[in-house]
Amino acid sequence: MTALQLNAELYRAMGVIADDETLMTKVLNYVKKLAAKKEDPTEMTREEFFARVDKAKLGASKRFANVEDLDKYIRLSM
Repeated sequence: MTALQLNAELYRAMGVIADDETLMTKVLNYVKKLAAKKEDPTEMTREEFFARVDKAKLGASKRFANVEDLDKYIRLSM
């Protein structure tokens, strides 16, 4: 099934139980558990963040005389 089909099926099933507060509470709790299990690839610990900052400080750097030069560099890099 595609994501669009799964989404439609989910909403159809939710429509069946939408009038039952107890079932809706159970569904909501389960969905929250599933969402909590999904890992965020951009999430990092404080130590990981500062380790990346320290590593970046060791690499090559560029300096620009003015904002226009920086803007040109960024636009050409894209």
